[in-house]
Amino acid sequence: MKKDTLIKFGESVCNKRKRLGLSQEDLASRAGVHRTYIGMIERGEKNITLKNIEKIAKALEINIVDFFNS
Repeated sequence: MKKDTLIKFGESVCNKRKRLGLSQEDLASRAGVHRTYIGMIERGEKNITLKNIEKIAKALEINIVDFFNS
């Protein structure tokens, strides 16, 4: 069975965050969102908006498309 899109996206965010050595709180601060929101995204519990995808990508210093190429 294919992984759910939200779960795959959340795993991508988590992997990229960890590669930078950031905590969820660090990433949330950089992106201007709440720490619990990052946790919900990484667990695939939140259907994130494109606007927030852009915020997180900027905070991770990547292009949006990089979330989907991993």
